Amino acid sequence: MSLPLRDPSTCLYDQISLGEVMLRLDPGEGRIRTARHFTAWEGGGEYNTSRGLRKCFGLRTAVCTALVDNEVGHLVEDFIMQGGVDTEFIKWREDDGIGRSVRNGLNFTERGFGIRGAVGNPDRGNSAASQLKPGDYDWDHIFGQLGARWFHTGGIFAALSESAAQITIEAVTAAKKHGTIVSYDLNYRPSLWKSIGGLAKAREVNRDIAKYVDVMIGNEEDFTASLGFEVEGVDHNLSTIETEAFKRMIETAVKEFPNFKVAATTLRRVITASRNDWSAICWHDGAFYESRKYPELDILDRVGGGDSFASGLSFGFLSQNDPQAAVDYGAAHGALASTTPGDTSMATRQEVEKLMKGGGARVVR
Repeated sequence: MSLPLRDPSTCLYDQISLGEVMLRLDPGEGRIRTARHFTAWEGGGEYNTSRGLRKCFGLRTAVCTALVDNEVGHLVEDFIMQGGVDTEFIKWREDDGIGRSVRNGLNFTERGFGIRGAVGNPDRGNSAASQLKPGDYDWDHIFGQLGARWFHTGGIFAALSESAAQITIEAVTAAKKHGTIVSYDLNYRPSLWKSIGGLAKAREVNRDIAKYVDVMIGNEEDFTASLGFEVEGVDHNLSTIETEAFKRMIETAVKEFPNFKVAATTLRRVITASRNDWSAICWHDGAFYESRKYPELDILDRVGGGDSFASGLSFGFLSQNDPQAAVDYGAAHGALASTTPGDTSMATRQEVEKLMKGGGARVVR
């Protein structure tokens, strides 16, 4: 029970991601509409996995993205460099002066608290990353000559434009050709699809990509909305995910997509915005593996928790090639990431492994 991973000695990178990296502007404990100052972070669903694998777990990662060659673009680049992710594959686009033809994406994000849910207000139209297209990268050079053991992308990037979906197909096809494991986070966001065809378009794009995916990540709403699976007994109330219903969903999905070697998701029961029951589940080779449960987890900032789960899951396979270790690393890393501000993880591998073993929150001196 393992994945056919490439030998790390033959690969320059352990993982490469493809996606948009935005400048996140965070009003802290306040609201966007009444804020007078913001804390700046970087973030992007696909990139966050590369940063987590590099900063928390010490692996060699890179991101394929595009930024405008201006002060905001270089601020985002500086954040990426601080996270240790290789910037070799950033495509720099000429600044037209006002962002008429191309711009850097922004993401205003409220953390939420108690009965007030988190709010994301992206401002990313016509961004440099959304204009990436087939031919922008020599994928045979990246996956073949340089080498990568794992490639990650997702449904947020694929939803940004027709060309983003096309370059995603181009990338996953090349990764498969060179024996690189492909992971994909469905990450269904209604707001991204509503003006370009809605559910029908989401399913068309994601089903095309799914044929090349080894590790599919997504909850029951993602599988239903993005891939069109409807399984009797699945509760689509987003405040609860039924484990048994999710298992039935996966068993249906892998029959249609036998290329899926792994399917995984976090399991969250939203008590309030700042308190969730948290765990995770992973399917591999006909069996299900469940993580330790973290009941009534106190949440400081839920955004990026799922991405940290994805990076921990990847690390478990890349380091031990074991599905139980993978889901355990993923759940613990995602839980810890939810206790700090910003999209990306501030946890250490030692903290993750302590939590996996049942370690508590006593002061460390």
